[in-house]
Amino acid sequence: MTIDELRAKAAERQQTCNQIKKMIVSRLDLEIEPQWITDDQPLFGRGLELDSLDVLELYVAIEAEFGVALYDSEMAVFGSVSRLADEVNPALRASA
Repeated sequence: MTIDELRAKAAERQQTCNQIKKMIVSRLDLEIEPQWITDDQPLFGRGLELDSLDVLELYVAIEAEFGVALYDSEMAVFGSVSRLADEVNPALRASA
């Protein structure tokens, strides 16, 4: 892989992560700016402290925005924004 290809992948990952952060803040009516969420920050527990109702809302939002259906067996993808990006963007999933 060339350096230009790596840069393109990094830019695509960052764009996907930013889109997910905006979606999280918007859909869950969080009172923070999307850029305050780091890519590897936990979404549950000491991270954003999301709960099970928030996850249901995110399931719906991800399917609507990215056209990707997630299942109960895939709860690990809600570990961080970065994990979600790998799941919702096929180009990132292939290289993860």
